[in-house]
Amino acid sequence: MKRNKQKRRTRRGLQALTLCISTAMVLVLLGMVVLSVLSARNVSTYFRENLEVTVTLEDDMSPNEAQQFCKRLEKMPSVKSLVYVSKEQALKEGIRMLGVDPTEFTEGENPFTSMVRLTMRAEYANNDSLAAVASRLKAYPKVGEVHYQKKLIDALNRHLAKLSAFLLILALLLTCVSFTLINNTVRLGIYARRFSIHTMKLVGASWSFIRKPFVKQALTVGIVAAVLACVILAALVYAWYVRQPGITVAITWSVMAITFAVMFFCGIAITTVCAHISVNEFLRMKAGELYKI
Repeated sequence: MKRNKQKRRTRRGLQALTLCISTAMVLVLLGMVVLSVLSARNVSTYFRENLEVTVTLEDDMSPNEAQQFCKRLEKMPSVKSLVYVSKEQALKEGIRMLGVDPTEFTEGENPFTSMVRLTMRAEYANNDSLAAVASRLKAYPKVGEVHYQKKLIDALNRHLAKLSAFLLILALLLTCVSFTLINNTVRLGIYARRFSIHTMKLVGASWSFIRKPFVKQALTVGIVAAVLACVILAALVYAWYVRQPGITVAITWSVMAITFAVMFFCGIAITTVCAHISVNEFLRMKAGELYKI
């Protein structure tokens, strides 16, 4: 009797361990997809907010007028940051980029104009919004041209939209696959105890009483698997960070926190729901049906 009890305990322990490991692996894959979706959003915001809009100023605009103009721009909701570049600064940048002094060919006259370099907020970094902003800027007196890379913005928005849609679809598909895999693993664990379930039903135990230990075990497995999956994913991200410190632009602490929260929720919800469904399935079966599966 003792040996049989020990064998049953060992078998149940191995089943729980197998369920925990398999659930953790599935949650790691799910977490990687969630992390990719959230990181892609941060990358999109980073690139959008680093697109530069150059506003050239006419030569007769004085430094005081330029300062007043910059103060007005700072109050615009679409502007994230700006840098004023005077004619002298523009000349220095031109000499550094060209390698020669252009004033040597213009009889000492500075060929550059003063300008303001703007970076826009992510929600305004599209050609429609930028066209409206450009027309508004041109309405100011002594403002020359407004330059931004229309083709680059179109290509960036188009590719980022495709990437976001792909990752979202992949996340939905992987969620369905995760539910199926975890459900099958939970069902196999309960399948080995189907006769015990039927025996408890025969002696008059209620369905909720029979389900309780299975759901409780599934809840424990879900929590342990989620913790294990979070540790594995955190280790992978840290190893990536050691090699590429720049990933902090995309993978922030908030992204990691949301990813871990999703992994915990899915780990707990999927295992408990699957246990509930599987136990109910065996509870509905008659004695003869238990031998046929």
